[in-house]
Amino acid sequence: MEFGLYTFVESDPPSGAGGNVAGAKALADMLGHAELADRLGLDVFALGEHHRPDYAVSAPAVALAAVAARTSRLRLSSAVTVLSSDDPVRAFQQFATLDLLSNGRAEIMAGRGSFIESFPLFGQDIDDYDGLFAEKLDLLLKIRAAERVTWQGERRPPLRDAGVYPRPLQEILPVWIAVGGTPQSVVRAGTLGLPMALAIIGGEPERFAPLAALHREAARRAGHATAPAFGLNCHGFVAGTDQEAADAFFPGYAKTMSRIGAERGWPPTSRAQYDAMRGPRGSLFVGSPATVADKILRAHGAFGHDRFLLQMALGPQDPESVARSIELYAGEVVPRVREGLRKAA
Repeated sequence: MEFGLYTFVESDPPSGAGGNVAGAKALADMLGHAELADRLGLDVFALGEHHRPDYAVSAPAVALAAVAARTSRLRLSSAVTVLSSDDPVRAFQQFATLDLLSNGRAEIMAGRGSFIESFPLFGQDIDDYDGLFAEKLDLLLKIRAAERVTWQGERRPPLRDAGVYPRPLQEILPVWIAVGGTPQSVVRAGTLGLPMALAIIGGEPERFAPLAALHREAARRAGHATAPAFGLNCHGFVAGTDQEAADAFFPGYAKTMSRIGAERGWPPTSRAQYDAMRGPRGSLFVGSPATVADKILRAHGAFGHDRFLLQMALGPQDPESVARSIELYAGEVVPRVREGLRKAA
């Protein structure tokens, strides 16, 4: 199994004449955490794309290029590239460039996005949410497969024997599909033979396990010889004890989830709700190394996933405590999980 981190690089909105000082600090903290993850042997580092004042990254490939310059082994991914509002030609060019800069470590995690700000920014119709993604994914995969592309759709000007450059260092630039639980999206990923990342940020993870089986079955029915990879993207935090982890992660988590909830008509996140979610069957991977490792192994029993990414820099977390969490994750959680998988094999 691959283990990694993902972050949206949360930042307080800029204010005053001094510029976005908070955004600059958030990016600097992110770079430090990426360097640490690379040094400690984690496998993947992924950055989200948002177009809001509370997040510092709207161009993941640019930020990942900075990560590439400071690391040597991490796979570098978006989480996600909002393909519905992006141009597939430009997205491919950016990540192919990142692939060259990073010596073949880039990948795209494409999704439809959980926020809608990018749609009006780039002149896209939110009412065509799924159609945009399907058509642009088709074009992205055709660009990935061939240097020169002839393509026609309904929502973008056609391409006539157009060359798309640069080409990546990897023979095939990896493209993952990120989903939030929609069966149709799962079937699409499996039918195309594409690896899939499932984001679980609420409820009981095991109730989503049928989606992993659906992904594999769709791939089998489409004639793919091997099942494409399946990953989980989850919220979590590691500290010396369960209580220490719970107390450290809650304030930032509650602030972020309550802010987003207010936009969507959800009640504020309470401590009681949070404590229930970090229980054995909840969606939060928060606790001591033993607790988090056990929870990942439990999830693996249900999903059989190939990759696990943890978002621990959620809300206004202290960067030093996040760094310590990364150290415990890489140094204690990952070895425990790998040993558990070895024994179960």
